[in-house]
Amino acid sequence: MAGHGGRGAAGAALVLATVVAGCAPGLPGSAGPAGPASSAASRAARDADGAFAGAGAEAERGIAAAGGAVDARNEVRLGAVTLDGDGRAATRVVVRNTAGSAKSFAVQVDFTDRAGNLLDVAVVLIGNVAPRSTGQGTARGNHRLHGGVRAAVGTTLRY
Repeated sequence: MAGHGGRGAAGAALVLATVVAGCAPGLPGSAGPAGPASSAASRAARDADGAFAGAGAEAERGIAAAGGAVDARNEVRLGAVTLDGDGRAATRVVVRNTAGSAKSFAVQVDFTDRAGNLLDVAVVLIGNVAPRSTGQGTARGNHRLHGGVRAAVGTTLRY
C-alpha cells in the first residue's frame, strides 16, 4: 500500500497547485479598481470567473487520477467562519478517519457569499490521522473578504 500513498500525496499536491493557480490576483474578492468597469476589465472579470470554474474541475480530475485515494467529503466537518484582521476567511476543519489504517486528507474549502457565489478557495492538508480517529486543521483564505462569508466542503481526498 505504500505505493498508493505516494500517488495520493501527488494527487493532493495537484489539488493544492490547482487551487493556488486558480487564486491569482484579480479573482473575485481581491482588491481592484473602483468605479465603472471598462470592456477590458469586464473581460478580465469573466476570465476570473472561468478560472474559478476551471480550478474546481481540475481539482476533481486530479483527485480521480490519484490512485488509491478515495472521496472523503462525508468525513469532514467545518466550524464557523471568522475573518482575521486582514479580512481573510478561516474555518476549523475536522476530519474523521473511518479506515483501519492511518490516512491523510486534502480538504478543499470553498468560501462563498450568502447567495452561494464562490469568493475564495483554500486547501488544508491533515496528515497521518490514526485509524478511527479525528484530525484537525485550519483552512485560511487567500483574499480579503467582507460580509457574510460561509464555508462549504469542496473536493476532499483521503489517501
